[in-house]
Order: sequence, then structure tokens, then C-alpha cells
Amino acid sequence: MKIESVLVVCVGNICRSPLGERLLRAELEQRGAQISVTSAGLHAVVGHPADTETFGVAAKRGVSLDGHQARRFTLEMGRDHDLILVMEPAHRIEIARTAPALSGKVFLFDQWSGAKGIADPYRRSKDFHEAVFLLIHDGAQDWAAKLAPSAANPGPAGQTC
Repeated sequence: MKIESVLVVCVGNICRSPLGERLLRAELEQRGAQISVTSAGLHAVVGHPADTETFGVAAKRGVSLDGHQARRFTLEMGRDHDLILVMEPAHRIEIARTAPALSGKVFLFDQWSGAKGIADPYRRSKDFHEAVFLLIHDGAQDWAAKLAPSAANPGPAGQTC
């Protein structure tokens, strides 16, 4: 199956998933891949912007979270995407419990770099936010390499997982 769309999911859709969305999208675009990337939260407060600390950490590294508005994950949203990347094993479990048909396309964002999950930095220190940024950055690079190998490593764009 060709991957044409990715949904990045966390709890509130204000820290990890918007950051994962923007980083993965940038990595895929840099590789010339035509894969759409969006994000949502399992328990999002709809319409909220990105967390202030996450926004600042991202901006310091040249990643814009401007315009982000939290969205709540829905079954329909999950069905509309080819791949769902979650931040923690508990998120996989929750999606499997509420939408079992989606289980086969749900993977951890850090699948290729330990598959331990990426902890929520909400209301944590700036240092914690910095560490989470690096984990998400690494996960985005790893997924982009799997989904759209670069010209230096030829292969068809949109590979399967």
C-alpha cells in the first residue's frame, strides 16, 4: 500500500503532535515526497493553539507552529489517513479500543529509534521540552527515510511500512 497521508496523534494536540506534524512534513517535502501530514489529539481542546513552551522551543530551531489549532481525533479522521503515528504505546491501545479497524495502521512516532514512546512535555520544564523536541525530530527523520528515501538512497516514494 502506498502511503499518501499521515496523521500524527498525541493527547491534547498542542505539544507533541503539532511538532511531529510540522517536522515530518518538512522532512518529506525536503525529500520531494507528496505525502500530506496532519495532526490531532485523542482528548484535544478543539481550537487551542500550540503550547507556548513548545512554540518557543520549535521557533528557536526554525520550526513554525503558527496557525496551529488543536483538533480532536475521530474515527473518520483515522479512516481518512493511510498511516497514524502516535506518541505513546497507550495511544495505540486507546485507538485499538475505540476503533479496532484502525489498529493495523497505527505505529509509534519513535518506531525506528527505540519504540519506547515520547513523553508529554505539557507543563514540564523548558529542558524537558527541548529533549522532547529532539526525540520528535529524530522520529520525523526516521519516518521520512522509510516513507520517502532520498535521492542518495534511491527507492520509490511512499513506501509501505
